[in-house]
Amino acid sequence: MELRHLRYFVAVATEGSLTRAAERLHLTQPSLSRQIRQLERDIGAPLLERGATGTTLTPAGAALHAHAVLLLRLADATRETTHAAAGRSREVVGIGIPPGLSAEWLLDTLAALDAAVPHAAVALTEASSTEQLRMVREGRLDLGLVHEQPVGSLRGARLFDQPFGVAVRPGHPLADGPACRLRDLDGVRILAHGRQQVPVAHDRLVVAAHDAGVVPLWQFAQFSEHARACAEATKSDAVLLTEHSATRLLPGWPWRPVVDPALELVTWLVWPPSTRTVVDEVARTISAH
Repeated sequence: MELRHLRYFVAVATEGSLTRAAERLHLTQPSLSRQIRQLERDIGAPLLERGATGTTLTPAGAALHAHAVLLLRLADATRETTHAAAGRSREVVGIGIPPGLSAEWLLDTLAALDAAVPHAAVALTEASSTEQLRMVREGRLDLGLVHEQPVGSLRGARLFDQPFGVAVRPGHPLADGPACRLRDLDGVRILAHGRQQVPVAHDRLVVAAHDAGVVPLWQFAQFSEHARACAEATKSDAVLLTEHSATRLLPGWPWRPVVDPALELVTWLVWPPSTRTVVDEVARTISAH
């Protein structure tokens, strides 16, 4: 059994598909299938159930997966420690960041970490809140910056709130006022992030509109960088997002905060209940920043 076989296996388990895992690993699917079959021969048991909709773990696969993730984390930490042996010893701390996070805030936070926790080598991974929570639980991320309050055993700290608003197509009547009441969105064609990206914010938005008797013409889509293209494709008159994202993605589209009631996007820091000392130090520094 080789580490690369374990990496391939974990990738397939994470993606739930040989095809998607092969794309992520930059391998052909037949080559990846051969590597998985070799691992199954080494283990002496089938690890994956292959079906029409993807792959699932067998009982033996589920047992191996937990050990494989731990072994890979240890191997990566060993490599980092070896590389740092000639100079200052640093421990890798993997942090997830969501699309649309303020670059200014992130750079300030990294500078604070460099000063307060110099023995931490930060590795950033951009992913949605749902993906980050899964990766933290699986041990593939040490900390995550997510837009929903952690539940279960995960620890969490509320970092900051950002008001939601609408970036309005130039010339539309909603662009005239300083703010936009929720009832003003009735009958307006609005592009918003799909539930897969920000489930809690999505549900709060739909419930608030329903409670207010407002029926926007929602156009839900998954997007991070191409808000303008998605707005044009859906013929939307406005896009629901934070002011920072609106300024960056839709220059020239006036942004108006949504009020009565106000809608906010909350950012939380999450991490496992039991972790390395350096991760706790990084978490405390980010929480206090």
